[in-house]
Amino acid sequence: MSGAPPVLVWFRRDLRLTDNPALAAAARQGRPIICLFVLDPETEAMGAAARWRLGQGLAVLAAQLQARGQCLILRRGDALTVLRAVLAETGATGLHWGRLYTPAEMARDRQIKAALRAEGVAVESHAGALLAEPWQVQTGAGGPYRVYTPFWRAIMAREVAAPLAAPAALPAPPNLPQSDSLAAWCLEAGVARGGDVLARHASVGEQAAADRLADFLRDGLARYDAARDFPAQDGTSGLSAYLALGEIGVRQVWHRVLRALHEGAPGAEPFLRQLVWREFAAHLMYHFPDLDRRAWRPDWDGFPWRGDNDDAEAWRRGETGEPLVDAAMRELYATGHMHNRARMVVASYLTKHLLTDWRVGLAWFADCLVDWDAASNAMGWQWVAGCGPDAAPYFRIFNPATQAAKFDPEGLYRRFWLEPGQPGAEAFHAAAPRSWQTGARAPRPQPVVGLAEGRARALAALERFKRG
Repeated sequence: MSGAPPVLVWFRRDLRLTDNPALAAAARQGRPIICLFVLDPETEAMGAAARWRLGQGLAVLAAQLQARGQCLILRRGDALTVLRAVLAETGATGLHWGRLYTPAEMARDRQIKAALRAEGVAVESHAGALLAEPWQVQTGAGGPYRVYTPFWRAIMAREVAAPLAAPAALPAPPNLPQSDSLAAWCLEAGVARGGDVLARHASVGEQAAADRLADFLRDGLARYDAARDFPAQDGTSGLSAYLALGEIGVRQVWHRVLRALHEGAPGAEPFLRQLVWREFAAHLMYHFPDLDRRAWRPDWDGFPWRGDNDDAEAWRRGETGEPLVDAAMRELYATGHMHNRARMVVASYLTKHLLTDWRVGLAWFADCLVDWDAASNAMGWQWVAGCGPDAAPYFRIFNPATQAAKFDPEGLYRRFWLEPGQPGAEAFHAAAPRSWQTGARAPRPQPVVGLAEGRARALAALERFKRG
């Protein structure tokens, strides 16, 4: 189609070439392709660590495209304004993107699609970020699933589309539009001196994601069910950050692990259940768009959680005096990750022992996680707090000491992050703001609340709430 007008592909949270339906659809047209990423207000609203990780991912994608004779065009501003400008500059007549499902993203995309189609642009959005579209998975009564187990069965009964191969050719137009400089965006600014520490723990890009999946299938899947709850072990897939930015597609992971399940691999079904939990969160946020702002169970809106407070600040800094909680919070700040078992423990401690609103914790995780996902973050916090879908009951209170004895029996995780001279402790002190005054030799703080006292206080609050 020599001389045909180009087509625009808007990359968002799908920083990959394989199983990228928007890119594949554009390539099938045989026209020159313009690859674009827009740093719009919705994207800039990401937390500091997630923005840092986005910058790393964009750099790798740009290099990947350059190796294929392409270029990643970067523009900053309102998405509709930017898209109109690039369409006008290039004469492109088509636009493709992969769907996203948070309320702000859907509102933005609906507005853009309506406006540009009215102006004669062929706009197409594509599935691919989830195993199934949220409107496709319904109960027998025709509504969304509100409980996980039947949702899991419904997903397992579906045929998940096979992943798409990367396009064989990605022709670029002879004249590409101007691009912003990624460095000028300063996406790393929010993490301050912690960026160098985060970089030590980051592996970035599509190839790194594929390698990590291969390693997990070869060495980790068989022991996944037994090892995944022990934070000192490398017992999880390590794919969450790649999935969050779409450096690997969820369908790619699903089909590789499903094949292992059919071949009888131990660990395959427990891992798929965790992958579907991520899916469940996304579907819930689609159907209940205030999942990250209001209790999913409306009667819990009146629970007497405290707002932000000094105890919550001690929690953020890893200075509660509870070793497992503090180790996990230090891991979070230094690496942008936290082991899932530890996430449940620190969330329970904040919302129950410290009686602090789950939204305080949600906001801190959103600022610190490199694998931040709006739906999973909201679902996880509401689940632990007891006010969410399919939630753990409020009176289930994780005891950090008991959890540590069970899942860190030799104290390896706690020592790594808390003991002076250990690599984790030194990394945390290097990353933490100087204002925290966390000197490596600083004495460990006394507990902000006794575990028995905190549990009794939480249960008393529950009883008063139920009576009121």
